[in-house]
Amino acid sequence: MDIVELTNLINIHGKAVYGFCYRLAGNKEDADDLYQETFLKAIEVIHKMDKNQNPKSFLIAIAIRVRKNNRRKFAWRQRIAPTAGLNEAVDHAPVSESEATPEDAVLSHELRGMIQAAADRLEDKLKIPLYMHYTAEMSIEEIAQALRIPPGTVKSRLFKARRNMKKLLEVESS
Repeated sequence: MDIVELTNLINIHGKAVYGFCYRLAGNKEDADDLYQETFLKAIEVIHKMDKNQNPKSFLIAIAIRVRKNNRRKFAWRQRIAPTAGLNEAVDHAPVSESEATPEDAVLSHELRGMIQAAADRLEDKLKIPLYMHYTAEMSIEEIAQALRIPPGTVKSRLFKARRNMKKLLEVESS
């Protein structure tokens, strides 16, 4: 892969991949690291990418594998030499300026926070397809291809994720 091809990939799919990495990581610093590692790995395995297939799902699949590897390494390190847990606050997306009143802005920010918290409570099996569908705007078929599972399984996981989030949000708003 040359610099032009990499630049094209980043220009076309970079925003979707970064949004997915951000949702998966939960904070800007980890998202930046995951995003960079994803493209570094993509450069290494670009020969495996079929240009006729969807490159975005190829990149998302790399991001998922990089995250799994990082989590596995972290868990291994914790077993060997446990460290004190750090409680980092999750950066929330800034409130848009087009909202009418400050009250609307606060309610919108609060609602986004509740939705993000509900999504974060889901297990990875449900959370990853949900983020792929809504933040990376991938179709059912693209998700199935990236995760190497049948499209019916993707639909089922999306349904379960939405149902679980609805239950969590109903409990919180009661």
